[in-house]
Amino acid sequence: MVLLDSARRKAAIPALARWLLGLGIATTLAANVAHGMGHGLIGAAWPHGRQWLWSGRIELLMVLIRGAQVSADRSSGIGDSQEDPVQEQAVQMFADELAAERLPSVRAIRARVHVGQPRAQRIHGYLAALNGM
Repeated sequence: MVLLDSARRKAAIPALARWLLGLGIATTLAANVAHGMGHGLIGAAWPHGRQWLWSGRIELLMVLIRGAQVSADRSSGIGDSQEDPVQEQAVQMFADELAAERLPSVRAIRARVHVGQPRAQRIHGYLAALNGM
């Protein structure tokens, strides 16, 4: 979950999370091989191979999900500050504050424009750049 959260926030993955993931995979594989040793080489290799196949399928699924999210963001114009109609709506909503050279807070933007935290932060940055603050 830490890896997923870091990927979503585009933050560095903590070293401890990487180590614990690797240790968890290694101990699971070791336990599978030890359990299958009583059935010979095939019995020892089958759970090991199955574990790698499962991990590979999950990773491929995550690649598909991440790719779909990136293409959806690009097609909707969320990542492009020039094409976001909500930013122009925010300029109109906060015209009085901007005219008085007051920049609305991210919390105020979220409440009045009805957007989430990341989009409110982008709008906040847009308003700041627009007003030269």
